[in-house]
Formats: sequence, C-alpha cells, structure tokens
Amino acid sequence: MASWFEKVKSGLKKSSNKITSGISDIFTKRKIDNDTLEQLEELLLTSDIGYEATSAIIKNFASQKMNKDADETEIKQALAQEITNILKPCEQEFILNTSKPCVILMVGVNGAGKTTTIGKLVHKLKGKKISLIAGDTFRAAAVEQLKVWGERNQVRVYSGEAGCDSAGLCYDGLAEAVKQNDDVVFIDTAGRLQNKANLTEELKKIVRVIKKIIPDAPHHTLLCIDATTGQNALDQVKIFKEIASVNGLIVNKLDGTAKGGILVAIAKETPVDIYFVGVGEQIDDLLSFNAKDFANSLLDL
Repeated sequence: MASWFEKVKSGLKKSSNKITSGISDIFTKRKIDNDTLEQLEELLLTSDIGYEATSAIIKNFASQKMNKDADETEIKQALAQEITNILKPCEQEFILNTSKPCVILMVGVNGAGKTTTIGKLVHKLKGKKISLIAGDTFRAAAVEQLKVWGERNQVRVYSGEAGCDSAGLCYDGLAEAVKQNDDVVFIDTAGRLQNKANLTEELKKIVRVIKKIIPDAPHHTLLCIDATTGQNALDQVKIFKEIASVNGLIVNKLDGTAKGGILVAIAKETPVDIYFVGVGEQIDDLLSFNAKDFANSLLDL
C-alpha cells in the first residue's frame, strides 16, 4: 500500500510538473538575478499560488539567493521551505469534539465533493456510532449518493422527500440521532452559490434548528473545496468563512489538477485549519494534511 507521502506526491504530479519544469527552464546555468526572479514570480502566479503568497516567497527567496549560483535542487528546497512556512500554521489534526453527539456540518458549493468526503470521513471514524443527515434536499442525486455511502459504511441515513425543507429535516434527523445515542452526526448541505443571500439564510436556518436541540452545535463546520477550480476555490473559502463560521478545510481533487498551489494562496490570504486533502476516488484517499510533505511534493522533492 502506498504511503501518505507517495499518495500526495502522486496526487500533486500535475501541479509539481508545471512548477518544476518551469524552474528548470528559468534557472538552467544562470545566476539568480532580477530577470530570473521576475520569471519565477510569473511561474508561481500562474500556478495559483496567489499574489500575496508569491510576493512573500519571492522577497524571502531573493534575500537568500540573489546574485548567487544555485543548482535546481537548492532552488526547489528553498522554495519548498518558504511554502512550508506559509502552510504550517494551517496544519491541524482533526480531533472530534467530545460532545455526544458530535455534530459536523459540511458546507461547500455543489460539486466540491461534500457527500463523497462524508463517506470517506465516516470510514476513518470506524467504531463510532454515526448517522448521516441528507440536508441537500434540492438534489435527489446528492441524497442517493449519501445513501450509497451510508450502506457502504453501514451507518444510518436520515432523509426526506425531494425538495422538503432542509432545516426541518435537519431538526428531525438530529432529534433522532440524540434518541439513538449516536456518537457523531454528519449533516450534508446544499451549496448553491448563485444566490449568496439565499444560501446564507438557508445555512443560518439550519444552524438555528441545530442549536434548538444541541445549543453548542455544530461542533465542526467543515468546508469542502475543489482544487481544480483554482482561484474560485479561494473565493469560496472567503465567502463560506463569512456566512457559515467555517473552522476547517478539506481540499478535494488534488490529483486532477495543476492548480495545487491554491492551498498556498488560501493559507496566506484567508487562513483556516486544513485537515484533509483528497488525492483520489478510493475510500482511503482522504489524507491528513502535512505542510512540509505537501510543499515537498509540490516541488517534486
């Protein structure tokens, strides 16, 4: 079985290929000067690392390496260290709140992998008594997908009629979870960003009804983003932090993108605890985030 590092390195192959081939083109047998720094800056920006993070990386890199000879490995190691420094404050282990049931609210735009992520997280929490609430009542496919994951993990799924009131469903599902003495409850939600005001009100309503049953819930509000969307993912983090009190991030589909640098932009511009990264479709392809290993994988070290 592949190790964590091997899986992340494989998952980030498209992203690392873009960055490392660019580094090779820029620094072949050349001193580090203003011209090469400008080219490096452009490479980082086009790799979705973002303006703020890129500026910080270039400034620190230049202070160490300006007008010096450096081989490609030294350059990659220096850049990986700068990226690690940006990412490290966001590296956090996911630890369940001790409340019973521990209520985990999953948010994110449609297509970001919320439902699949729930299935993978349930698999990680084997041994706990878990239930799932199909709060995305607007998409029958999301409800059916959650039921498939429920069957696969042998956990109960609480669902209602298509189009029913999602907040009311969450209230009933959570009441049932309390009655059944569940350890953990995952609540799936809709993610239609086309109308931010509607989404905001919907999520606020869900949180209100949750608190009627468990006043200190939700204990975790986890945002799923799709790394393939690049800068849009950064915008989503900013929006959902504003409207849903997000306290944890899960980054999916890193294996399908050359835009893995977006995590660096997020960590610099709108920091949030990063718990997991998704590097494949298999049930064990959701991996705990490690800043140093991620940075080294991004630079193919």
